[in-house]
Amino acid sequence: MNNTSAITAIRKAELQDAAALKTCIERAYAPVRMKLSDLPDVSAGIDEDIAENEVFIAETDNRIAGCAILSVNGRISHLTNIAVDPDFKGQGIGKALIAAVEDAARTKKILAIHLTTHVAMPENVALYSRLGWQETQRAGNKVLMEKKL
Repeated sequence: MNNTSAITAIRKAELQDAAALKTCIERAYAPVRMKLSDLPDVSAGIDEDIAENEVFIAETDNRIAGCAILSVNGRISHLTNIAVDPDFKGQGIGKALIAAVEDAARTKKILAIHLTTHVAMPENVALYSRLGWQETQRAGNKVLMEKKL
């Protein structure tokens, strides 16, 4: 099913969103998990993330369509997770979430955002590159990227 509605809101997550966020993340990573046996549990600790990090939700028709988690440590931050429910794939939700993360980081005077993706996911590297991110290193199955703000 491909929902054609536009994003109605990007907002900060609240603790009561945890279960729906976990479901969104698990749905987003399900196709990847089938081909990557070394993928960590990407939905673990969502309660702690909401309490300790900047967690953004994209909502469409009162449903969580995607999320992004930004961990801030001083002047550097790390995009620890970004996920889009497959029902909403291809609608620009990931791009909108990344923009929200970058805006929040700029507001906090962050100098750069780092992220790690998987070497077996070249489409992620291509997307981030188109959005101005630079690959900084490859280590094992990890591709490290950075965007200076």
